[in-house]
Order: sequence, then structure tokens, then C-alpha cells
Amino acid sequence: MLADSHCHLNYEGLVDDQQAVLERARARGVTAMLNISTREREWNDVVATAEREPDVWATIGIHPNEADEHPAIDAATLIERAKHPRVVGLGESGLDYYRDTSDRVRQQASFRAHIAASRETGLPIVVHTRDAEDDTAAIMAEEMGKGAYPGVIHCFTASGAFADKALAMGLYISISGIVTFKNAKDLQETARRLPIDRLLIETDAPFLAPVPNRGKRGEPAFVADTARFLAELRGESVEELSRRTAENFHTLFAKTRA
Repeated sequence: MLADSHCHLNYEGLVDDQQAVLERARARGVTAMLNISTREREWNDVVATAEREPDVWATIGIHPNEADEHPAIDAATLIERAKHPRVVGLGESGLDYYRDTSDRVRQQASFRAHIAASRETGLPIVVHTRDAEDDTAAIMAEEMGKGAYPGVIHCFTASGAFADKALAMGLYISISGIVTFKNAKDLQETARRLPIDRLLIETDAPFLAPVPNRGKRGEPAFVADTARFLAELRGESVEELSRRTAENFHTLFAKTRA
């Protein structure tokens, strides 16, 4: 029982082999996959995959690197599109000051629109943050002051202090295959102490394949490798960690239970 809380099944490298990718994941015990959108032109295809596959769900959102290209996507647009029964979350959205391909003010406005939609719909926001820890935390806290909203920090690579801030706001934290990399010592220290009831795992496929598949195209089946590493790191059985993180997935993305 495994849930890949973040993958891109409609990205090049996976979409052309999508059915085989899904079967390989199921063969390794993956029972739920969240297919993430990053730009408006993906929305229909991402949702169509979720309509076709009973163990796949979808999100609607705009990646921060795409914010400049989507100035008209506001909270109302997201709320309307999120009414679809297979859309269970919003995003990925957030701030990316590493690539910095979109204006930072526009990134921030888009992020706030996604949070507003999350607050209105009750659907979790999937948060992307890279080299923008302070601004991400500040915006999340300010928006939380306007009313609570659910969410997850995806592909977590930030500091332990940022993890504590996110947890204090009631958010979940999702660990990717990066945790298996030899140079990820700080992340491993944070992952070791995260509370089990706020922990998710993901692949971010087709990116970030974990050891022993590092360097290959990532796919949802590899979430099993991340789960095994993480369980050993935390001193837990892989069966228990897999079960609890899958339960957390369905608790956070509650619409998957429908």
C-alpha cells in the first residue's frame, strides 16, 4: 500500500509509455498516484488520465515558473475547474527563485490565488518552494491568518526550521527520492524526525529517480525505493511507513475517498 503523492504522468518520457508505467507502479504496491499539473494547457490531459485510471487523481494549478504566462489564472478560475470529481488538489504553486523565470511579484500573486482557492474549496494546495524559503513561509503564514487551508510542501529540500514552520501551520511534508542521495545529509536529518502523521512520499516523476535508479527516468514505481530508504532511516518497518503515508495521502486529499 503506497501512494505517490506527486508525479507528472503526462510529461514527456512517461506519457508515451503511460499504461506500462502505471502497471509497473501497481506491481510494486502503488495504489494511489496524484498527477500534477503545472500549466493550463496540461489541465485537460491531466484530468483525462485521472478519469481513465481509478487509482490516479489530478490537480489543477500553475507552477511558479509559469506564472508570467498565466496572468489571467485567478482563484475563481481555479475554484471552477476544481469542481471536477477527479481533481483533488490545487497546484503545484509556490515560489521558485532558483530558476527565476517568472517575475517574483507575479509568482507571489499566483501563489496567493492558489491559497485562496484552497481556502474556499477545502482542497489542499501543493506547494513548490526553491531558494525562496523566507518568502514562502511569510506568505503561507499571512494567508493562514486570513483563514486556515490544507496543504503539503512537495519535494521537501528546505531547512529543518522551515519544516517546523510548515508543521506548525498544519501542513504536510512530502519526501522525494532526493532523500536517498549521498549528499542529502541535512534533508535526511529532517526526514528522520518528521511526525509520521504528517509525512507523505513522492517521486516527482519523471524527475529525481531515487537510488538505486538514480540517473534513470523517474516513475511512480520508484516510490517503493524511497519508502524503503526512509523506513530504514527512521527505524520503522517499510510496511508501516508505506501504510501510514498512504493513509496520510487519503486524509489530506480527502476527495480521493469519494
